[in-house]
Amino acid sequence: MKPTRRYYSIIDKVYQMENLQEAWKQVRANKGSAGIDGETIQWFDFQQDQNLREIQRFLIQNRYKPQPALRHYIPKDNGKQRPLGIPTVRDRIVQQAVRQKIEPLFDRAFYSYSYGFRKGHSQHQALATVKRAKRAGYEYVIDLDIQSYFDNISHAILMDKVREKIADGRILDLIEGWLKAGIIEDAQFYGTNISSLQGGLSRRY
Repeated sequence: MKPTRRYYSIIDKVYQMENLQEAWKQVRANKGSAGIDGETIQWFDFQQDQNLREIQRFLIQNRYKPQPALRHYIPKDNGKQRPLGIPTVRDRIVQQAVRQKIEPLFDRAFYSYSYGFRKGHSQHQALATVKRAKRAGYEYVIDLDIQSYFDNISHAILMDKVREKIADGRILDLIEGWLKAGIIEDAQFYGTNISSLQGGLSRRY
């Protein structure tokens, strides 16, 4: 079995200003609400150059600390509510900056017919695959969901899988920091010893 390549130097690519600016463009395009600090997209945009330089300086100096997410609920189709965690604008920017550098490292090892939440993959491609399978003689489609999957993710198992590919300790610290940053709900702090909060980069809340 071919050994997995591990990447040791990523943080310097994350805090490059060009990468931070691209991350900010993505976060601004997704819009979304303010996190626990009350800073909105519009307020950050007002002094974006100064704010991005501050984020860069904190990352370079290893002083950047992930903040708790703000709890928010949205209705589900079954009448229940889905809990989301809204990170601060700054956390969303750094998350996106990290994502831009590590996503390609993981994506190349993913199954070719995996379409969910992957750059360059779409629902239309998934439907085309199903149509090809039908023409090839397949007759059944299985639809399944893992109940409360994101609410029960083990941080230890998840981080072990990340470490198989990433060896940059500062990137690992950031990822684990976001996992364990906790949430604020009704002015109360709640720790997150398990789970991966939904409501970050792909949500407009």
